[in-house]
Amino acid sequence: MTESDLGAVMAIEEVIYTHPWTRGNFADSLAARSHCTILEWHGVTAGYAVMMTGAGEAHLLNLSIAAAWQRRGLGRALLNHVVDVARELKVQKIFLEVRVSNEAARALYVNARFHEIGVRRDYYPAHGGREDAVVLEYVL
Repeated sequence: MTESDLGAVMAIEEVIYTHPWTRGNFADSLAARSHCTILEWHGVTAGYAVMMTGAGEAHLLNLSIAAAWQRRGLGRALLNHVVDVARELKVQKIFLEVRVSNEAARALYVNARFHEIGVRRDYYPAHGGREDAVVLEYVL
């Protein structure tokens, strides 16, 4: 992912999330040299991932697939890529948070051998308040 990809990234982000990241969130991730990747499929940006690494750990901050391309295995492919990058960087664990209500994402992560290790109360903004996040861990 580069700065020039942010228009396509934001077009996806603003459609699939009720409380999307801002362009500034992505720009900050690029500036911080987080691992930011784009998934292109049939010539279009179909997804992206942002992962921060340090001290032998990684934090998967965002993994998203455009609505038109969901349920085709692209999320799993992108997740596999992120895990491979973490392995190359000698990371021992990957952590992430996911909305309690996001059953599809939770199933993706559990099927990929992530394990639920906790809950962050009121972590995400939601219509009418806040929503809990499930914390998951992948041990490499």
